[in-house]
Amino acid sequence: MADSTQAEKMSSSHGSDGFVDASAGQKAPFPAKDAKPAPQAASIDSFLSSPQPVSLIQSPQVRELIYWRDVKMSGTVFGVTLLLLLSLAAFSVVSVLSYLLLALLIVTISFRVFKSVVQAVQKSDEGHPFRAYMEKDISLSSESFSRYVDTGLRHGNCVLKQLSRLFLVEDLVDSLKLAVFMWLMTYVGAVFNGITLLIIAHILVFSIPVVYEKYKTPIDRYVGIVHNQVKSVVSKVQAKVPGLSKRKPE
Repeated sequence: MADSTQAEKMSSSHGSDGFVDASAGQKAPFPAKDAKPAPQAASIDSFLSSPQPVSLIQSPQVRELIYWRDVKMSGTVFGVTLLLLLSLAAFSVVSVLSYLLLALLIVTISFRVFKSVVQAVQKSDEGHPFRAYMEKDISLSSESFSRYVDTGLRHGNCVLKQLSRLFLVEDLVDSLKLAVFMWLMTYVGAVFNGITLLIIAHILVFSIPVVYEKYKTPIDRYVGIVHNQVKSVVSKVQAKVPGLSKRKPE
């Protein structure tokens, strides 16, 4: 009777702490109830797979590039993109695309011929130099395609909703702000063309985040002062001009 009672105690002790592995004869502990799962690594396509429309700047891969976390990678992307934009400013899109594809073909063909000559001289049988890349599956699955399309639709619907709100004058103040911005852009367009604006924007994207990260405190202070001044002026204009004050939500 005592042995039975002791066996029941041991059994209840095992039930609270873990279970007996029948194959190994050892106790394997249960995971703790309040144990949190290990954080998963950031997905490569986290931006595209996000359930809600997000800004491109929120993608961790883009943030690492523009904040120059990896200097070599950011420098390569910045240099190649800037060279491409400068080429588009000097030549047509067809010419730039043709030269890029021609340069890629020259590189791959030259490497292929070089490796064939080396294999013939050394009498080796290493096979095709690009076999590892040729065997990779680069096809786009239907699930991935559907996910990309759904993400594009979410962003497109978000943009259409904002445009309809502005152009149908849901809020008069916001529509007037857009009108002033478009009027200012007519002067910018008279000085710069589209490619020049893209080049300037590209340089700013890769420089402003780093500068802001380094001088965040003084920049925030001066931006706050300017924002308060603009907000004060807008409030005074809204108070004097009838119909410009925003309606309070019901």
